[in-house]
Amino acid sequence: MNSINPGKLLLSKWTAAHPQHREKHFMVTELFRDEEGVVLEIELQAVLTKRSQRLSWQTLKNSDTWILGWN
Repeated sequence: MNSINPGKLLLSKWTAAHPQHREKHFMVTELFRDEEGVVLEIELQAVLTKRSQRLSWQTLKNSDTWILGWN
């Protein structure tokens, strides 16, 4: 399980543990917060294809799916 500070996720780099469609490296490009400033979701962009997906930041805690940094 990856230990994450959600406030510091912006521009962080991630590697998919099981790449699909040649998308292996990703970067967090945006944080979505509630009215109190608490991070709820992130936008994760594939470096190769520029495809973006919006997902819960807690998804990155799963070390079976995501590896911190670009490996």
